[in-house]
Amino acid sequence: MNEVEQLKEWIQKSDNIVFFGGAGVSTESKIPDFRSVDGLYHQQYQYPPETILSHSFYISHTEEFYRFYRSKMLFPDAKPNQTHIRLAELEREGKLKAVITQNIDGLHQAAGSQCVLELHGSVMRNYCQSCHKFYDMEEILHGEGVPRCSCGGRIKPDVVLYEEGLDSTVLSEAVRRIQEADVLIVGGTSLTVYPAAGLIDYYRGRKLVLINKSVTPMDARADLLIQEGLGKVFSQV
Repeated sequence: MNEVEQLKEWIQKSDNIVFFGGAGVSTESKIPDFRSVDGLYHQQYQYPPETILSHSFYISHTEEFYRFYRSKMLFPDAKPNQTHIRLAELEREGKLKAVITQNIDGLHQAAGSQCVLELHGSVMRNYCQSCHKFYDMEEILHGEGVPRCSCGGRIKPDVVLYEEGLDSTVLSEAVRRIQEADVLIVGGTSLTVYPAAGLIDYYRGRKLVLINKSVTPMDARADLLIQEGLGKVFSQV
């Protein structure tokens, strides 16, 4: 039995699967990741992306932040790919209990997934820092300069920037889901960004599946290691 067939069997026999994914889930939807050879970290800007996407830069260079954010972080035409679609199907089939994602693109919800825990927030949500009025992505995308609320307050994306902490409620729910999972499928993540990468430590089962094209620091811990593209794997399970 090859690795994908093994995964398929585990999925068929389980009704308590959790999927934990990173940027590699969305690259097949033409959303670039940060760390690959052609990712954002390898492109040239006046400031490094980590600096631009930090809380302190957002506060001190808000206009420059939004210039980068609009051009490099928003993908209004992106569509869910095979992985997003299959995960949503597995949830409807009663097998998948939660998707935990490091992505901020909203594609899991667009595919139909209901239980999505967004560790790093979402570009789909933006809020006024004064009155907390909600604004959608389109209003940010088509604006200019620093977006302002009707009350005059500054609008901030509901995205966790560098130097900001993760939402404790989302994080604790992610931990609970992983602790209770029968099968934990981890895909499309380098497993180098903490605290998200540390979530694997909470898994108590014996069916840890890692799906990634490249090597990760956690490979030796996997009960099943599949070094293939996510779309190729999920089109077969």
